[in-house]
Amino acid sequence: MAVLAVASGIGLVVDDRVLTGSRIWFKPFKFSVSFVAYGLSLAWMLSLLDRHRKAGWWAGTIVAVSSLVEMVLITGQVVRGKRSHFNHRTPFDEAVFNAMAVTVVILWLGTLLVAILLVRARIVDRASAWAMRCGIVIALAGAATGFLMTQPAPGQRRGSSPIVGAHSVGVPDGGPGMPLTGWSTTGGDLRIPHFVGMHALQLLPLLLMALTALAARPRFGRLADERVRLRLVLIASGAYAAAFALVTWQALRGQPLVHPDGATLTTAGLIIGVTVAGTYGVLRTPTGRADTPVQAARTNEGDDRKELVS
Repeated sequence: MAVLAVASGIGLVVDDRVLTGSRIWFKPFKFSVSFVAYGLSLAWMLSLLDRHRKAGWWAGTIVAVSSLVEMVLITGQVVRGKRSHFNHRTPFDEAVFNAMAVTVVILWLGTLLVAILLVRARIVDRASAWAMRCGIVIALAGAATGFLMTQPAPGQRRGSSPIVGAHSVGVPDGGPGMPLTGWSTTGGDLRIPHFVGMHALQLLPLLLMALTALAARPRFGRLADERVRLRLVLIASGAYAAAFALVTWQALRGQPLVHPDGATLTTAGLIIGVTVAGTYGVLRTPTGRADTPVQAARTNEGDDRKELVS
């Protein structure tokens, strides 16, 4: 995927063809970069399994091979100058899209197997365990939104329309889009919840890594308590899941991300308010024991002195 990202980057420079309102090599470029992050995240999670490692190896291999097949099909259509997704224009194009649909299902099932193994794994650090479990469950939900894109859009009919399915809602694909992402600025776009959901796989573990790094500093010593980190991870996971549900709801209503209505803004405000309140409560509530290794050491030192005096 890393090699393909470089090749696609070169394609963006030397090939000026445009398809459905976007440079033709942009799709394999962003897909390959996304798969790099996805594959590295799954590899790290599988390395933490304490049992069923053979099943984990097979699950990882299934994800890797199905991802490779998916990218070969997408890139092959780019070389031909044809759409890869939703394309039923010719029997060959339809066969390619159907093959992609099969590989996506296999990839999703492979990731589901990884999720099951992580739920059953005995991981010592509970915060790490739940960051991975929540991340992969939300990622599965995000990947599942791709199936919504395959449903016929208004005016399309299976068996007769050359294009069946769309990522935009309420507007045709290929219209005005946001910089870099290309997400629609005039209608809903199912690529947004797809992206947000799938990258929970990286963002929630990265949050935990940041909390762990901060815990080493005296100013943030409270984070050294595993229970505090666990509670913060659970709050962040809940907030992320709520944000994913919000952008999915927004897209299905045909509403652009950059033009939210009152209902969307109110819901977003509630999510932010609950998250801030929960975080404040966790950081302010006493844990009932020494919060940091330094404090614990001081407590032990005091006990030793009392024993010497006695």
